[in-house]
Amino acid sequence: MSKPVDTSDDTFVSDVLESDTPVLVDFWAPWCGPCKMVAPVVEELAEDYDGKVKFYKLNTDDNPNTAGQYGIRSIPTLLLFKSGNTVGQIIGFKPKQALAKEIDNII
Repeated sequence: MSKPVDTSDDTFVSDVLESDTPVLVDFWAPWCGPCKMVAPVVEELAEDYDGKVKFYKLNTDDNPNTAGQYGIRSIPTLLLFKSGNTVGQIIGFKPKQALAKEIDNII
């Protein structure tokens, strides 16, 4: 998986929580300017960490249940999961190096 894949309220458990591999989920919405800024950075990271970390995107407008369950109040929010547990959270736009450091801390 070299590009982030869409996940949803219906597939979140199987895609993210049941994954044997660490997962980064980008919570976003189409109208969000900073989300558009972070998207290419997340795509680059997906290529850099191919085979080590899975990357998913969750549109908060279309999937309010999962966004609400994780208390997403600001977007973009990136959550890092390992063994079904949230192990990291990044809110807002951050440069690639800062995101890579957070990922490196969990793998």
